[in-house]
Amino acid sequence: MFILSDQPSIANQFLAELRDIRTQQDRMRFRKNLERLGELLAYEVSKTLSYQTKEVQTPLQSAQMELPVDQVVLVAVLRAALPFYQGFLNSFDQAESGFIGAFRQEDGAEIGVNLGYHASPQLDNKVLILVDPMLATGTSCVTALKTLLEHGTPKAIHIVAAFAAPEGVEYLSRHLNISYSLWLGTLDEKLNSKSYIVPGLGDAGDLAFGEKL
Repeated sequence: MFILSDQPSIANQFLAELRDIRTQQDRMRFRKNLERLGELLAYEVSKTLSYQTKEVQTPLQSAQMELPVDQVVLVAVLRAALPFYQGFLNSFDQAESGFIGAFRQEDGAEIGVNLGYHASPQLDNKVLILVDPMLATGTSCVTALKTLLEHGTPKAIHIVAAFAAPEGVEYLSRHLNISYSLWLGTLDEKLNSKSYIVPGLGDAGDLAFGEKL
């Protein structure tokens, strides 16, 4: 498991602004900070790809460079993931994309996940990167991933979140019987009684796009 905030960097500034109730009032800045975190985490994930030496012709002479050869598929969990996903797309600009519409269903103390929509390219032998800014209970991530695997067997699976709770990390380890890599912006303390990450930042989708009905 990789945690970006374990090493102090400019990422901490973006994380702090995402948490701060004052800067949260600026939706454009909130979305931009999620996008910036996406770009930083995409850079870290890119180090795990397969590379091949290729010749690039400059105006002066040719240069030998190690370039990625994997076909990447980015999948965003709607709607909160859209700015975060954009950061990944800025880096993996030739990637294919998929989208999953997941929403929480609360029935008393039980919280379930309903996939209202999903679309994905074929995944066989490709590098799948599933992006969702919040890894809380982990149920939406597991449900989304199991649905995606109906479209093929990826070469590698990367799950990426900006904020995560230990309960969500543990849920993944108990319910995913497949190989995957987990990449986090930061790992927070816990979930509260309503299954929100604490200290977290609140509802990422509402902060990015406004409150939903």
